[in-house]
Amino acid sequence: AYQHLWEASHVTLEEVLEKEPSLLEPVPSQERQNFQYRLSVHYLYYLGLLRRFDMAYDQMVQPQKRRLLRRLLDGVAGRVLELKDELVRVDMCETHCLDRVLQDLKLTPVRKREAGSFREMSRTEALILVQSTERARQGRLRATFMREIRKEEERDKKIRENGRQKFSQDQGAIIIQKVWKGYLQRKRIEQDRRKEMEFIGMLPSPNQTARLSILARASLGEEHRRIRQVEREEEFQNAIGKTHDALTETEGPDMKEKMKDQIRQWFIECQSVSTAAADPTVYTSSLLAPFALTGRFPDYPDEASGGSYLIFADKTPEQVLLSQSSVNLYSQYIGQVLPAVPSPTLSPASPVSPFPSGTSKDVRLELEMQAQENKKKDQEKNKEKGKKEKKKKNKDEKAKKVSQLPTEGRSVDSLFEELVVVGLIKKNVLVTLSDYIGDCLYLGSTLTMANKMPMPSLFDIRQNMALYGVLRLGSHDIHSMAPHVRSILLVGPSGMGKKMLVHAVCTETGANLFDLSPSNVMGKYPGKNGAQLLVHIVFKVARFCQPSVIWIGNTEKTFYKKIPKEERKMDPKRLKKDLMKATRQLSPGDRVMLIGTTSHPQLAELKGLCRFYERILFIPRPDYASRYVLWKRMIENRGIQLIQSLDISALARVSDGYTPGHILQTIQSVLSERRLLQLSKRPLAASEFVGHLARLDPIYREEEESLKEWYFKTPLGRKNMKFSKDLQEAEEARLAKEKKRRK
Repeated sequence: AYQHLWEASHVTLEEVLEKEPSLLEPVPSQERQNFQYRLSVHYLYYLGLLRRFDMAYDQMVQPQKRRLLRRLLDGVAGRVLELKDELVRVDMCETHCLDRVLQDLKLTPVRKREAGSFREMSRTEALILVQSTERARQGRLRATFMREIRKEEERDKKIRENGRQKFSQDQGAIIIQKVWKGYLQRKRIEQDRRKEMEFIGMLPSPNQTARLSILARASLGEEHRRIRQVEREEEFQNAIGKTHDALTETEGPDMKEKMKDQIRQWFIECQSVSTAAADPTVYTSSLLAPFALTGRFPDYPDEASGGSYLIFADKTPEQVLLSQSSVNLYSQYIGQVLPAVPSPTLSPASPVSPFPSGTSKDVRLELEMQAQENKKKDQEKNKEKGKKEKKKKNKDEKAKKVSQLPTEGRSVDSLFEELVVVGLIKKNVLVTLSDYIGDCLYLGSTLTMANKMPMPSLFDIRQNMALYGVLRLGSHDIHSMAPHVRSILLVGPSGMGKKMLVHAVCTETGANLFDLSPSNVMGKYPGKNGAQLLVHIVFKVARFCQPSVIWIGNTEKTFYKKIPKEERKMDPKRLKKDLMKATRQLSPGDRVMLIGTTSHPQLAELKGLCRFYERILFIPRPDYASRYVLWKRMIENRGIQLIQSLDISALARVSDGYTPGHILQTIQSVLSERRLLQLSKRPLAASEFVGHLARLDPIYREEEESLKEWYFKTPLGRKNMKFSKDLQEAEEARLAKEKKRRK
């Protein structure tokens, strides 16, 4: 099955790659929306391919196929990140409204495979969907009809009660039978209605045993395949070792003799070249002339330059001699002092020299001499500029030496242990990104068309953390090929799960967590150079033990505009300069990510904060869809099966303005152990949660508006606001022009 999934995904990948050139063509400004739509389609296709290749890689057993799949998976992931970067540039926003694109592609964001299925709906599935909708419509009509009947019965009952009269024994028995039969009929109708609602998927089935058993079997099958993966990998490695040993035993002696013969022949050929070059006048423009003067064998290549590999490469003796100390000898021979040229690095895939044989030596020498002359001219031309750069470089080198001296000679293990002891390395909480509950924004495109700026949903935040944090830190190859992102800033009210996202990234990638929050570094590594030493040790260990996450909680304190009097002893800004310098030195391949969290970014210097953090993710209060999912999932996580009497929709409406932290706190307060034991006798009601929720302080609209106002002052926020304003002005001008034309 997974082999077929791989093959189908590969066909889809080829189709997408054929459409790639259209994205590289220049796009006029008036066709920007069309380009944005096409880019979003490609982004969703690649997201689906990433999910499908990941599923196949997770369940594929053969080691050789898994290696090929991993390379393909890394390539697709890198392309996803490139398209994400391009979408941010085009949308001028970190979150994207893809609901219209999803609708056109017949996809839903809440499906497990999200953008992973591109097939059309079959006829049977369409019929089932239509039947379910029709049953739901009939059920609503029947409910309305029954409601009217009950109202008439209540009116008749009131009339009978008002006009009380005595009944005979037979009449009383008939009335009792009528009431009892009515009760039985209502009970049967209620049961039938519930079965119908369960059948059309409007209510959860009370008997989940069959469903849970199917899920358990599927989970066991997946775990069994993962165990087989480990076993097959061990067999593969053992087979490689046995093959290597067998080749060494059978063909090893012959290979050694052949290599020795090649080395002897190499020395003989080099000596022959030196002998032939005995007359220096013949080789005045040759780099072999110095060896003719010295009359000795060339030095055997050392291990650093490649050792005997240089001998077995497809190179002539002249090229081998040139790769050693020939340039320095030639400098002495012609009376000039030239800088030493490092030995050329050779790749096994292309051992042939790019220069042709014969006159290649003269051409190479002339090019080399010309390059040296051009270099001298450039040095003289930029002499003044070089002095300034030298001064700056000397300062950086001095600072570097100062920071390196205290850790010189110390092992990384001792530095790691030291950071653990002082509390700068902490154990992360085991949570996953799927634990960050939230739903997507379904009306983003509608709001955009109405010139209203949609706010990101919790689903968007989780998706961005997966792309910026998990994918990049999880693979060295992806980190090297994807657009480089060193730092992320999470901005949002308290209780939105910013710290939880940091721990989730560490859990998903197995990263080490370094805590450089101002409150945590206070009093640690004091002294004049203490901050420099602290940052140096942290980044040194983080690079060595990558992947690593450096978390800066309450990061606004590190970039304070003005330090409050009560926090001056803490000196929260003492790491600012060293952090910025160390972060700039992170290069592609260094899987070290800085993640800052803040609830009060207004207190920080905007310019410095935006310069330090390359990506800024704003987390607003959850919308209705996210609140509904939060209540539902959090109650179910307590082991409670939802019933029809518990109105989750009402709870989602009442909790407007409250954060996921508030909702979790309310559920924990209500669902105590004692209350869980009473569920069989007294089912849960929505009113039980309202009282506890009312005791908590919500996030008021003024606080969120203040955060939004700050976000739109950031570079990306300003671009977004300007673009939205230009669109609105263009739309107003178009409407005014049409109105004028009508008149």
